Amino acid sequence: MPVGLSKSRTLKGLQCHKLLWWMAHEPAAAELHIDPQRRAVLDQGRRVGTLARTYVPGGVLMDLPHDAYEERLAATRDALAQGAPVVYEAAFRADGVFVSVDILAREGSRFCLTEVKSTTGVREPHLLDVAVQAHVARRSGLDVGRLEVMHLNRACAYPDLSDLFIRADVTEMVEPLLRNMPREIDALAGMLVGPLPRVATGEHCSKPYPCPFAARCWPELPAHHISTLYAMRHRALELDEQGYRTIFDLTEDVLLGAAADRQRRAVQTGRVIVDAGLADALAPIAPPMAFLDFETVGLAIPVWNGCHPYDQVPVQFSCHVEDAAGHTTHHAWLAEGPEDPRPVLAERLLTACAAARTIVAYNAPFERQCLVQLAAAVPSLAAPLGSIAERLVDLLPIIRNHVYHPDFGGSFSLKRVLPALVPEARYDDLAISGGQAASLELARLLLRGDEIAPAEKAALREAVLAYCHLDTWGLVELLGRLRLLAHPA
Repeated sequence: MPVGLSKSRTLKGLQCHKLLWWMAHEPAAAELHIDPQRRAVLDQGRRVGTLARTYVPGGVLMDLPHDAYEERLAATRDALAQGAPVVYEAAFRADGVFVSVDILAREGSRFCLTEVKSTTGVREPHLLDVAVQAHVARRSGLDVGRLEVMHLNRACAYPDLSDLFIRADVTEMVEPLLRNMPREIDALAGMLVGPLPRVATGEHCSKPYPCPFAARCWPELPAHHISTLYAMRHRALELDEQGYRTIFDLTEDVLLGAAADRQRRAVQTGRVIVDAGLADALAPIAPPMAFLDFETVGLAIPVWNGCHPYDQVPVQFSCHVEDAAGHTTHHAWLAEGPEDPRPVLAERLLTACAAARTIVAYNAPFERQCLVQLAAAVPSLAAPLGSIAERLVDLLPIIRNHVYHPDFGGSFSLKRVLPALVPEARYDDLAISGGQAASLELARLLLRGDEIAPAEKAALREAVLAYCHLDTWGLVELLGRLRLLAHPA
């Protein structure tokens, strides 16, 4: 099916004709390469889909290669003709569109079509997803009545997974979408046999999903474009309409938020802007200090007691402890396998932070939530873990309220702030350089470690340890830099 339509291609085409044209005509494009993070997300979705079948038992699986189109269509026809009560991955084709239905169940003389999602609720794109499938199934002669999205239930807690899924009836929401489906599909089919269509850029470039080809359509923006103004998206649009191209164009009388105004001054002068109050904000941070960072895994299907789908479970921490004399000691811990990591992690964490008067973090609500999670999992240590939470000090609001470096680029994430203020602390040389990648690799390391070769496993452990180490060593250096800015010589 080099230029044919599948469900996924149809959905891409409904987002943007140009996106679909490139997908169909350039299937080997570099932009369509599936990186390890995306592959991990897809693998997780497949595991959720496989498990969902067990909650609608008694079915027949169309267990054939994904591109064996004719064989899958024939197998589906046979299963339905033989009266199968449920068919998993039922295949249909109509109007040139091929679809596979996650779960197709008989309900009397009609059928219920169920799309399984690894999200914790029904989202707007899911409705179009179901609409495409319902259209093709009905055009194939199937009497489809009820339409469902089967999604994860955040209230479900391990080990009782009996309520892991919620089956949401979306029939009334999907039916109106079906009216335009024949016209939309005809338009997509006609577009695919023609030249590259002209489509203006707009919100569809990122909604409902980011377009992998966006760089082909959007011109490269100049440095410090007006859109990089911190927390002023709508204001930036207004300024763009008024003719302002970059932050260099902004005059002092243009109304901006406090942080955005510091950004303007920093960009236009080419230096770090430090507003009054930084020294006072840093004053409560007194030694002995611990600099703390957690890494977590957020599993769609929980595996540890009390955990819900997508709970961010701490499985690793890094902690640099600086004593009153300025000497620094590093503590680190990383779970080894599939056992619940929280009891041991909590004990090691308490040992690391025992002498600290102040616990320094960046975006401390995340660390605080990890501590709450640990306290719930290890109630015998709830009091000392709560004490750590009470001693937390967050560097993020201190910087956001007092400091701006031109290289922040409109962001106060640690990945932007740290290299700007502490140039020797850079993430781009690390094998793992982002939190999402670390989380996905940690989940693979802990729960599927037996599938990884020993050498790769050792290298992966070193990579996640190095990433977490940089986060806390960087905080030590960052605090020192802030103090120099607050008290210049």
